[in-house]
Amino acid sequence: MDETGLEDAAILLMSLGEEEAAEVFKHLTPKEVQRLGETIAKMKTVSRERFDGVLGRFESQAGEHSTLVSNTDEYVKNVLRKALGEDKANLLIDRILQGSDVTGIESLKWMDSGAIAELLRHEHPQIIAAILVHLEFDQVSDVLRHFNERLRNEVMVRVATLDGIQPTALKDLNEVLSKVLAGGDRMRKANLGGVKSAAEIINMMGSAIETSVLDYIREADNDLAQKIMDNMFTFDDVVKIDDKGIQALLKEVQSESLIIALKGATPELRDKVFKNMSSRAAETLKEDLESRGPVRVSDVESEQKEMLKIVRRLADEGQIVLGGGGDDQFL
Repeated sequence: MDETGLEDAAILLMSLGEEEAAEVFKHLTPKEVQRLGETIAKMKTVSRERFDGVLGRFESQAGEHSTLVSNTDEYVKNVLRKALGEDKANLLIDRILQGSDVTGIESLKWMDSGAIAELLRHEHPQIIAAILVHLEFDQVSDVLRHFNERLRNEVMVRVATLDGIQPTALKDLNEVLSKVLAGGDRMRKANLGGVKSAAEIINMMGSAIETSVLDYIREADNDLAQKIMDNMFTFDDVVKIDDKGIQALLKEVQSESLIIALKGATPELRDKVFKNMSSRAAETLKEDLESRGPVRVSDVESEQKEMLKIVRRLADEGQIVLGGGGDDQFL
């Protein structure tokens, strides 16, 4: 569907109202839902002429079609059983309708590729291949990126040599997958734990305990310790530093670096910086920020990280006091 078709479909859905539009969405593929959803979100207004045109074409085309039976699958089953008898009909029904009941496999199309990989990574490569061939190619490629090289290669060999799937095998595969997915909450990892949580906890411990904990983690995994330290004090947290600390920081930061770093800063942090500069310097900095064109996010983040390194060094030297609770020690 091209952009014009998407916009026409979006106009029609919005004209139906939420309840009716929801019923339509139930019959669309994940990609169609995403593309239509994005189009609806971007479409704020539309001319009356186009609105009437979309509804007119829909009414005309809808009038050219009629529903023959409400449930074609049941119709086929009943007709074949009456014509051939139960046993013979059942032999054909599975072949005719082999792709119709794949609710378990269809559910994967709505899942994140990482979650699918987590679900399948311990299955046999043949099983993984039989499931993945039902998904869109781009989604399969994303899933495979989450596998290690050996599993990825073995799955691709099976995909390449797969020559159809027997109806009974597909049915069994779908039933197993449906049972696994029935525990939907188990498929979505709770956003708990991790580096950021550890950093937040350590932040609340106070400097004495903080040093002990980080030293222990550093001995076991230096990279992990560094990641925790990076999350313990973010660039937005600079606003929590007192005025004396901000002034010490500004003496260490080059003007160009400060401009780029502040492009991604909150208004509160900018005001904090301006307040700790002379009136002339603050006005110059404001003008530089306003006149500076768009800056790459990666450049902003890079300069912010460099400033955080300076913050951490000044804190180690005792020139800056970082936020922390717990021990309330004074020297």
